Amino acid sequence: MNGESIDSLARLREQFQKLPGIGPRSAERLAFHVLREPREFAAGLAQAILDVKDKIIHCRTCYNLTETDPCRICADPARDKGEIWVVEQPKDLMALEATGLIRGTYHVLMGHIAPLEGIEPEDLTIDGLIERVRAGSVRELVLALNPTMDGDGTALHLQSLLSEFDVSVTRPARGLAVGSHLEYATVGMLEAAIRARTRM
Repeated sequence: MNGESIDSLARLREQFQKLPGIGPRSAERLAFHVLREPREFAAGLAQAILDVKDKIIHCRTCYNLTETDPCRICADPARDKGEIWVVEQPKDLMALEATGLIRGTYHVLMGHIAPLEGIEPEDLTIDGLIERVRAGSVRELVLALNPTMDGDGTALHLQSLLSEFDVSVTRPARGLAVGSHLEYATVGMLEAAIRARTRM
Protein backbone atom coordinates (compact mmCIF):
# COMPACT_ATOMS: atom_id res chain seq x y z
CA MET A 1 0.00 0.00 0.00
CA ASN A 2 1.66 3.25 -1.11
CA GLY A 3 1.77 6.50 0.82
CA GLU A 4 -1.01 8.08 -1.24
CA SER A 5 -3.51 5.29 -0.55
CA ILE A 6 -2.65 5.35 3.15
CA ASP A 7 -3.35 9.09 3.20
CA SER A 8 -6.64 8.49 1.40
CA LEU A 9 -7.60 5.84 3.92
CA ALA A 10 -6.75 8.18 6.79
CA ARG A 11 -8.88 10.96 5.27
CA LEU A 12 -11.81 8.57 4.86
CA ARG A 13 -11.45 7.44 8.46
CA GLU A 14 -11.41 11.08 9.61
CA GLN A 15 -14.59 11.81 7.65
CA PHE A 16 -16.40 8.81 9.15
CA GLN A 17 -15.32 9.89 12.61
CA LYS A 18 -17.19 13.17 12.12
CA LEU A 19 -20.48 11.24 12.05
CA PRO A 20 -22.47 11.14 15.33
CA GLY A 21 -21.84 8.05 17.40
CA ILE A 22 -18.80 7.00 15.37
CA GLY A 23 -15.59 6.74 17.38
CA PRO A 24 -12.04 6.11 16.08
CA ARG A 25 -12.35 2.32 16.00
CA SER A 26 -15.75 2.33 14.29
CA ALA A 27 -14.46 4.87 11.77
CA GLU A 28 -11.50 2.63 11.04
CA ARG A 29 -13.75 -0.41 10.52
CA LEU A 30 -15.97 1.55 8.13
CA ALA A 31 -12.99 2.86 6.17
CA PHE A 32 -11.54 -0.63 5.74
CA HIS A 33 -14.99 -1.94 4.78
CA VAL A 34 -15.21 0.62 1.97
CA LEU A 35 -11.65 -0.28 0.92
CA ARG A 36 -12.55 -3.99 0.63
CA GLU A 37 -15.75 -3.42 -1.35
CA PRO A 38 -15.80 -3.03 -5.17
CA ARG A 39 -15.44 0.46 -6.64
CA GLU A 40 -19.16 0.38 -7.57
CA PHE A 41 -20.05 0.23 -3.87
CA ALA A 42 -17.96 3.33 -3.10
CA ALA A 43 -19.44 5.16 -6.10
CA GLY A 44 -22.97 4.26 -5.00
CA LEU A 45 -22.29 5.41 -1.44
CA ALA A 46 -20.78 8.69 -2.63
CA GLN A 47 -23.69 9.32 -5.02
CA ALA A 48 -26.29 8.56 -2.33
CA ILE A 49 -24.64 11.12 -0.03
CA LEU A 50 -24.55 13.74 -2.80
CA ASP A 51 -28.18 13.03 -3.74
CA VAL A 52 -29.29 13.66 -0.16
CA LYS A 53 -27.54 17.04 -0.21
CA ASP A 54 -28.71 18.01 -3.71
CA LYS A 55 -32.26 16.65 -3.93
CA ILE A 56 -33.83 16.78 -0.45
CA ILE A 57 -36.03 19.81 0.27
CA HIS A 58 -38.77 20.67 2.77
CA CYS A 59 -42.40 20.25 1.79
CA ARG A 60 -43.99 23.70 1.65
CA THR A 61 -47.10 22.38 3.43
CA CYS A 62 -45.86 20.16 6.26
CA TYR A 63 -42.06 20.79 6.22
CA ASN A 64 -41.27 17.09 5.93
CA LEU A 65 -38.16 16.08 3.99
CA THR A 66 -39.02 15.24 0.40
CA GLU A 67 -37.76 15.24 -3.18
CA THR A 68 -41.10 16.52 -4.49
CA ASP A 69 -43.15 19.49 -3.32
CA PRO A 70 -45.69 18.87 -1.92
CA CYS A 71 -44.47 15.62 -0.35
CA ARG A 72 -46.19 12.32 -1.20
CA ILE A 73 -48.17 12.36 2.07
CA CYS A 74 -49.60 15.84 1.55
CA ALA A 75 -50.30 15.04 -2.11
CA ASP A 76 -52.11 11.77 -1.31
CA PRO A 77 -55.88 12.30 -1.82
CA ALA A 78 -56.61 9.33 0.46
CA ARG A 79 -55.12 11.11 3.46
CA ASP A 80 -57.45 12.78 5.95
CA LYS A 81 -56.55 16.48 5.68
CA GLY A 82 -58.68 17.22 8.73
CA GLU A 83 -56.27 15.36 11.03
CA ILE A 84 -52.76 16.74 11.50
CA TRP A 85 -50.08 15.02 13.56
CA VAL A 86 -47.61 17.61 14.83
CA VAL A 87 -44.08 16.30 15.39
CA GLU A 88 -40.73 17.85 16.24
CA GLN A 89 -38.52 16.35 13.53
CA PRO A 90 -38.83 14.41 10.25
CA LYS A 91 -37.44 11.31 11.99
CA ASP A 92 -40.44 11.43 14.38
CA LEU A 93 -42.77 11.50 11.37
CA MET A 94 -40.99 8.44 9.97
CA ALA A 95 -41.41 6.58 13.27
CA LEU A 96 -45.17 7.28 13.38
CA GLU A 97 -45.64 6.50 9.69
CA ALA A 98 -43.97 3.10 10.21
CA THR A 99 -46.89 2.03 12.44
CA GLY A 100 -49.28 2.19 9.47
CA LEU A 101 -51.95 3.67 11.74
CA ILE A 102 -51.86 7.32 10.71
CA ARG A 103 -54.50 8.22 8.14
CA GLY A 104 -54.10 11.97 8.50
CA THR A 105 -51.27 14.30 7.53
CA TYR A 106 -48.35 15.77 9.46
CA HIS A 107 -46.71 19.03 10.41
CA VAL A 108 -43.00 19.09 11.31
CA LEU A 109 -42.05 21.89 13.71
CA MET A 110 -38.32 21.42 13.04
CA GLY A 111 -37.56 21.42 16.75
CA HIS A 112 -39.08 22.45 20.06
CA ILE A 113 -39.15 25.61 22.14
CA ALA A 114 -36.04 25.72 24.32
CA PRO A 115 -35.23 29.24 25.58
CA LEU A 116 -32.05 28.07 27.32
CA GLU A 117 -30.78 26.88 23.94
CA GLY A 118 -31.94 30.07 22.23
CA ILE A 119 -34.81 28.34 20.38
CA GLU A 120 -37.91 30.53 20.43
CA PRO A 121 -41.37 29.92 18.89
CA GLU A 122 -40.52 32.03 15.85
CA ASP A 123 -37.61 29.67 15.08
CA LEU A 124 -40.08 26.83 14.45
CA THR A 125 -42.71 26.32 11.74
CA ILE A 126 -45.56 27.29 14.08
CA ASP A 127 -46.79 30.08 11.78
CA GLY A 128 -47.24 27.56 8.98
CA LEU A 129 -49.24 25.31 11.29
CA ILE A 130 -51.53 28.16 12.36
CA GLU A 131 -52.11 29.04 8.70
CA ARG A 132 -53.21 25.46 8.00
CA VAL A 133 -55.64 25.54 10.92
CA ARG A 134 -56.94 28.98 9.92
CA ALA A 135 -57.80 27.58 6.47
CA GLY A 136 -60.68 25.87 8.27
CA SER A 137 -60.53 22.22 7.25
CA VAL A 138 -58.69 20.86 10.31
CA ARG A 139 -60.75 18.94 12.90
CA GLU A 140 -58.02 17.50 15.10
CA LEU A 141 -54.42 18.37 15.90
CA VAL A 142 -52.48 15.58 17.56
CA LEU A 143 -49.46 17.07 19.35
CA ALA A 144 -47.15 14.07 19.03
CA LEU A 145 -44.23 15.86 20.63
CA ASN A 146 -41.56 14.11 22.65
CA PRO A 147 -42.65 13.64 26.28
CA THR A 148 -39.84 15.80 27.64
CA MET A 149 -39.90 19.13 29.47
CA ASP A 150 -39.26 21.01 26.22
CA GLY A 151 -41.81 18.91 24.33
CA ASP A 152 -44.44 19.54 27.00
CA GLY A 153 -43.65 23.27 27.02
CA THR A 154 -44.00 23.43 23.26
CA ALA A 155 -47.32 21.56 23.44
CA LEU A 156 -48.68 24.01 26.03
CA HIS A 157 -47.62 26.95 23.86
CA LEU A 158 -49.38 25.45 20.84
CA GLN A 159 -52.49 24.69 22.87
CA SER A 160 -52.64 28.34 23.93
CA LEU A 161 -52.31 29.55 20.33
CA LEU A 162 -54.93 27.09 19.11
CA SER A 163 -57.54 27.89 21.76
CA GLU A 164 -59.21 30.47 19.49
CA PHE A 165 -59.93 27.86 16.82
CA ASP A 166 -62.67 25.25 16.75
CA VAL A 167 -60.27 22.33 16.61
CA SER A 168 -59.74 19.33 18.89
CA VAL A 169 -56.22 19.24 20.37
CA THR A 170 -55.01 15.85 21.61
CA ARG A 171 -51.73 14.18 22.58
CA PRO A 172 -50.67 10.53 22.31
CA ALA A 173 -51.28 8.62 25.54
CA ARG A 174 -48.37 8.42 27.94
CA GLY A 175 -47.54 4.89 26.94
CA LEU A 176 -44.39 6.70 25.90
CA ALA A 177 -42.08 7.07 28.84
CA VAL A 178 -41.49 10.60 30.10
CA GLY A 179 -38.15 11.83 28.81
CA SER A 180 -38.12 9.41 25.88
CA HIS A 181 -38.04 10.22 22.15
CA LEU A 182 -40.41 9.01 19.45
CA GLU A 183 -37.59 7.84 17.20
CA TYR A 184 -36.48 5.29 19.83
CA ALA A 185 -39.96 3.93 20.60
CA THR A 186 -40.95 0.50 19.34
CA VAL A 187 -43.83 0.13 16.91
CA GLY A 188 -45.87 -1.49 19.69
CA MET A 189 -45.31 1.46 22.02
CA LEU A 190 -46.29 3.90 19.28
CA GLU A 191 -49.40 1.91 18.38
CA ALA A 192 -50.59 1.96 21.99
CA ALA A 193 -49.95 5.69 22.29
CA ILE A 194 -51.70 6.46 18.99
CA ARG A 195 -54.83 4.46 19.81
CA ALA A 196 -55.12 5.92 23.34
CA ARG A 197 -54.41 9.56 22.57
CA THR A 198 -56.14 11.99 24.95
CA ARG A 199 -57.72 15.41 24.65
CA MET A 200 -55.66 18.28 26.06
